[in-house]
Parts: sequence; structure tokens; C-alpha cells
Amino acid sequence: MRMLTDFDKHLLNYIQTNLPLTSRPFAEVAKELGTDETTVLERLAWLKSHGYIRRIGPFFDSARLGYVSTLAALKAPPECIPAIAAAINRYPGITHNYEREGEYNLWFTLLTADQNQQEKILDEIRAMPGVSKLLSLPAIKKYKVSVEFQL
Repeated sequence: MRMLTDFDKHLLNYIQTNLPLTSRPFAEVAKELGTDETTVLERLAWLKSHGYIRRIGPFFDSARLGYVSTLAALKAPPECIPAIAAAINRYPGITHNYEREGEYNLWFTLLTADQNQQEKILDEIRAMPGVSKLLSLPAIKKYKVSVEFQL
């Protein structure tokens, strides 16, 4: 895998917190970094295709927008995890889904329009073959940590 160039590092550092909310944000980023929009877009596409970037987009305060969310953990035999994870990922409100070591070995976050919808989805997941137990762990207090990686 090719190493990051100095330009890639400057680009990644810049867009983490400075991506402008305009009709052509990457043109403005290019101007700020002394290049052109095409170069910025090509480098971002390369960085994404090589796994350096997962997504570019905003974070919203879902609760303020009226949504409810929960972190859920479930227990399942290791051989069932791929099928369960694939089924869980089909729900549009799943924002994260990852395997972990320990008794509860598959964790995911669920964002829904209301509590009833959340319970319906969690009940469907509880009923999936291989799921022996599911915990719903809604946040009691929200902590927002701003993470910025300096390259």
C-alpha cells in the first residue's frame, strides 16, 4: 500500500474540522491548500478506496432532531456472527456494528424515529437464529468528545 503524501496529510488534517458548508466545499479546500478542486477530489477518492477514509459527512444531534438511539450488545455463537451482523446491517437505523471479544460478542448502535420503532427492531433482532441474549444500553447522559487526528 502506498504511503500518505504530505499533501494527503494536510488534506486530511484540514477537512476534519474545516470542511466548509458551501455548494462547492472541495473547491474552497483546494484554494486553502494551494491546489485545484480536481486534485482534492481525486486524492479523497484514492484515500477512501484505500481505506484511509470511511466517510465524509456531518454529525447531527439525533436527539435534538427527535430520534432515539441505543447501544446494543448481543450474545451469539461465533459461527452465527456473520449472518446476524449481515441481517442487522439491513436495518436503516444501524450506524455501527462490530464484533467484540467477551460474552457479548456483537455490538451495534440503533437510531430510530421513536421508542416503539426501536423496540420493534430490537425484538426482531432478539428473535434471530443464534441470538441468545440482547441488551439495550441507551445513553443516560451524553458526552460529546471531539476527536481530531493530526497527521
